[in-house]
Amino acid sequence: MPARRLGVAIVGLGGAVATTVAAGLEMIRRGAVDLSGLPLADAPHAGLAPYQNISLAGWDLYPDDLASAVRQHGVLGPAELDLVRTELEAVRPWPAIGNVKFCRNIAGREGANLTSMRDQVASLKDDLNRFKADSGVDDLVVVHLASTERLVDTTLPQFATPEAFEMALDADDPEIGPAMLYAYAAITGGIPYGNFTPSVSADIPALKELARRHGVPIAGKDGKTGQTLVKTVIAPALRGRSLKVDGWYSTNILGNRDGLALDDPNSLASKLDTKGSVLDSILGYKVENHKVFIHYYPPRGDDKEAWDNIDLTGFLGHRMQMKINFLCKDSILAAPLVIEIARCLDLAKQRGQGGVLEELGVFFKAPLMVNGAEPEHAWPEQERRFRAWLDGEGAPGTPTERSEQSLKAAAASLADVR
Repeated sequence: MPARRLGVAIVGLGGAVATTVAAGLEMIRRGAVDLSGLPLADAPHAGLAPYQNISLAGWDLYPDDLASAVRQHGVLGPAELDLVRTELEAVRPWPAIGNVKFCRNIAGREGANLTSMRDQVASLKDDLNRFKADSGVDDLVVVHLASTERLVDTTLPQFATPEAFEMALDADDPEIGPAMLYAYAAITGGIPYGNFTPSVSADIPALKELARRHGVPIAGKDGKTGQTLVKTVIAPALRGRSLKVDGWYSTNILGNRDGLALDDPNSLASKLDTKGSVLDSILGYKVENHKVFIHYYPPRGDDKEAWDNIDLTGFLGHRMQMKINFLCKDSILAAPLVIEIARCLDLAKQRGQGGVLEELGVFFKAPLMVNGAEPEHAWPEQERRFRAWLDGEGAPGTPTERSEQSLKAAAASLADVR
């Protein structure tokens, strides 16, 4: 049986993360690099598309070919780019759907001068259908990597049901952002969708329900790559040793396009919302002095620095501190996760799993859930659940059954805290 071929359509194809994905996959095809950094490289599964068989396309507000974009972002060196320059020069993004009211610092171009939201969705679907036909892949996945949009109130009535959302689309409701349009186009087109950003997209109730009805797997949101990954590894250990966290001060500096987007307070609020919700859930109590800051600092480019100071109280009331300094490349951490998320969403579709795929929570800061269940944030437990799902064990296939299992697990965890 021929190996599976997967097409991945990326929102934000010209960004630092997406171009690192594109360059990395080309290097893998050439045999120029090993599979270091790819979490599932050591977990062969017959249903997962081979890395060599993944084709990329997608949208961006900037029209540059991918080789030019790689040079601009500065993640990869000249020698690395030279290995795949010809292939990347041949790829240009499709015109994206943009709205400066949702992301002020990233303008670029507007997509195809489409004003109606229905026309925008139709254009996105045309792009996806053409990609599948031209590439000859077996199936598609859409992954959202565009710049962070401003916060949206997900409790608004137009987001409550699929029917209400359809009416809002017809009315070109100004509260519908571009991220929601991409999610809607993918879901109604039967294509799995993953949101690697903090932007509000498939996490509104209307689109979660629409994904369930269409039997389309969705996952998100906000990729867990650096500082939050460390936090979700360290915090369970502190809880296990009964070390009380009195305060946790986290700060980040970065200078890439993501940092520029987050230099807008409205977009920054979306990011802080997903980063700040993790710690209390793991520890089982509210950390009153949990501070999280992100600063745009252009000289760093994609070389992000995350610094944490943790104040602790231990036995006999004695005070202690822990300090963590993580110097990392943002896109080098994110790119392999994007690849694995796409492969897993495709696997879920093959298995007939639709709706919110909670088991992929290991990849995200704010994992999507259904039926009001609280997400599991502790990385060791997330990893256990994910590996069980990958092996076809543990959670049943339907979203409702998986949600019920999550609720039972959450109840057991709260009982343990008490």
